[in-house]
Amino acid sequence: MGVPDTIKALSDPIRRDVLMMLKGGRLTAGEIAERSGISPAACSYHLNILKKADLVMEYRQKNFIYYELSATLFDELILWLSQFGGKCDEE
Repeated sequence: MGVPDTIKALSDPIRRDVLMMLKGGRLTAGEIAERSGISPAACSYHLNILKKADLVMEYRQKNFIYYELSATLFDELILWLSQFGGKCDEE
């Protein structure tokens, strides 16, 4: 996915909340749904969009699927967004 798709994925407040939760470490979909107060189906929908945007990765461990942030894309996004910022004052 490109930058427009990533920004679209970030436009939803529930998905932003999920990303903030994952900032603290890996979680299962059930843990994410419970913490955010959404149904498992809604959680699956939002996680799928975040995965397609490469904002989260999933890991299978035994009978569980864990989700965590994809740091690589965030680094690329920060670099891309920084081109629109003002120049920093040099000391």
